[in-house]
Amino acid sequence: MNYYDSRETRTPAEREAELLGRLPAFLAQARERAPAYAEALAGLDLAQINTRAALASLPVIRKSELSALQSQRRPFGGLATLGWGSQCARVFASPGPIYEPEGARKDYWRMARAFYAAGFRAGDLVHNTFSYHFTPAGAMMESAAHALGCSVFPAGVGQTEQQVAAMRDLAPSAYAGTPSFLRILLDKADELGTPVTSLRKAFVSGEAFPPSQRQALEARGIQAFQAYATADLGLIAYETPAREGLVLDEDLILEIVRPGTGDPLPEGEVGEVVVTSFNPDYPLIRFGTGDLSAILPGASPCGRTNQRIKGWLGRADQTAKVRGMFVHPGQVAQVLKRHPEILRGRLVVDNPDLSDRMRLHCECQEAQAEGLRGAIENSLRELTKLRGEVLLCTPGSLPNDGKVIEDLRTYA
Repeated sequence: MNYYDSRETRTPAEREAELLGRLPAFLAQARERAPAYAEALAGLDLAQINTRAALASLPVIRKSELSALQSQRRPFGGLATLGWGSQCARVFASPGPIYEPEGARKDYWRMARAFYAAGFRAGDLVHNTFSYHFTPAGAMMESAAHALGCSVFPAGVGQTEQQVAAMRDLAPSAYAGTPSFLRILLDKADELGTPVTSLRKAFVSGEAFPPSQRQALEARGIQAFQAYATADLGLIAYETPAREGLVLDEDLILEIVRPGTGDPLPEGEVGEVVVTSFNPDYPLIRFGTGDLSAILPGASPCGRTNQRIKGWLGRADQTAKVRGMFVHPGQVAQVLKRHPEILRGRLVVDNPDLSDRMRLHCECQEAQAEGLRGAIENSLRELTKLRGEVLLCTPGSLPNDGKVIEDLRTYA
């Protein structure tokens, strides 16, 4: 079978009617069971919210607002409908902090559809290198693999030599993780004289996947496919063998809006990705991801008929995703506040050799430089959960443009 289910090949009109037909009841359930939506949707005739134009009249809740919302109303900002116990299997924390629930349903994050498009099948052993600690990425991939009948080696991140040893002994046919870490594992295996030859397929996410990386994996006999997903929404869109954009998941409504507004943009225009996800446990309605993309015209040559997006085209705000983790301007501000010797700071993200790198440029007086760099690096690692380099520079050398995070990454 070429498709995960028959929903992927229904006519666009059938899909649109089904999604918009579900919308009023979904909104009503959210208003009844989630305190924040009881307030946000109060007094509205939800039966009339059954078109895209009507949906666009509702406010956008942006990811950048979640941390503040959750601090005011623990644990999920009043947006979730479940409580602790059998309904909530796990709870995760992403940088911010932002807390995400995982309901007790099979394939809760809906990632199995993307795994299937990437060629994963029952009987595969999946070497899963996404983190199982704090953030949901590891659990997202494991639940998808289990839904398809795959076995999983929960490798997580780091410990490259031990991971290579496990791959040599267990001979996994499939990999899940970031593309850069897959390259690191393959290079380490070559260095140790035990090249990994069992891998035939890979599912990658968490960072950009340029054509040069895909081609390098193909040269090793590995077909790799990417997807666009978030810890809040689960799967948004996924790559198919057609290799033309990313096909939307079947259980969401996606809009592209003008950044900073809730106004939908026409097809082809680059704007912020806003998603309404039909998740009864965590009903995110017009959720602004902060990511930029655009809708591609027409249908995929692979036969799937849902809309396609170009993929990730940058951030609508200054938040950056580095090695699969979001880094927020507020986290950089916390680092600077912790060290009053810093007059001004700017986090610069680039990717020499296609590997993400963070460098925090800090203006300070030369007399204060001794011992300061290490202390700032420790704070940066503690507050972002990522390692970064600190560069001390003279007062007045950084641009006075209000930019806290500068993303200089290029993908060729």
